[in-house]
Amino acid sequence: MTTLKHPAHALPAELDGFRVDVDVERQRADIVLARPPFNIVSMPQRDQLRLVFEALDEDERVRVIVLRAEGEHFSSGGDIKGFLQASPERVSKLAWNIAAPARCAKPVIAAARGYCFGVGFEISLACDFRLVSETAQYALPEQKLGQIPGSGGSARLQKMVGITRTKDIVMRSRRISAQQAYDWGVATEIVPDGELEAATDRLVAELLAFSPLAQRTAKKLLNDTEDASLSASIELEGHCYSRLRSSDDFREGVEAFHGKRAPVFRGS
Repeated sequence: MTTLKHPAHALPAELDGFRVDVDVERQRADIVLARPPFNIVSMPQRDQLRLVFEALDEDERVRVIVLRAEGEHFSSGGDIKGFLQASPERVSKLAWNIAAPARCAKPVIAAARGYCFGVGFEISLACDFRLVSETAQYALPEQKLGQIPGSGGSARLQKMVGITRTKDIVMRSRRISAQQAYDWGVATEIVPDGELEAATDRLVAELLAFSPLAQRTAKKLLNDTEDASLSASIELEGHCYSRLRSSDDFREGVEAFHGKRAPVFRGS
């Protein structure tokens, strides 16, 4: 594992079922699910994923985070036996842990192929961008276990696709294809299976060209106004715009535009 420092907790020396790769030169961190072939997510792994996202959020070397997996499947879901062994208190924290990508101020990309079920789907929904290969399949199969999604899946999905489609997926434990996910606005982009890594690289490079300050502001604004009224959203957008207007990055952007050169943003 790449050495990381969490501001409040000691990260474990060995991570359970995943690893972290930090490419300082490319300002990129990859969280790689590494329990193939199905990359089942254990209960301890959920806690560790949250801690790693929080650590990377504080890591000045990292601008963009990619969540991906080894093998032909992103994740078939959680460790079912682990749910029976976990205490009610621990289970109540499931959604908080899996929402870590959404709380992270930096852009987070989920790149998935194959099965993206249960918690795999839920943590993808908490990311900002979802790149999928044509082999990807999404599902929330908890009804087959006498349960419901417990890590924010049904709530996030309903915001994206509406109640009718969400009931179809959740109440029938129905799988949807990569193409359907793209058509419904769940997936950001769909590519041939062999091009998933290249598409991820392109998106990372694109995001790195923008002001990190403007990116953090945009992400927080969009997340905070998802449930707000139109008038409140416009008001908050105006305040954010006004704050960015006095930033060094905005000045650099304007000067670069008029000078017909590429801007050099510094995040201030």
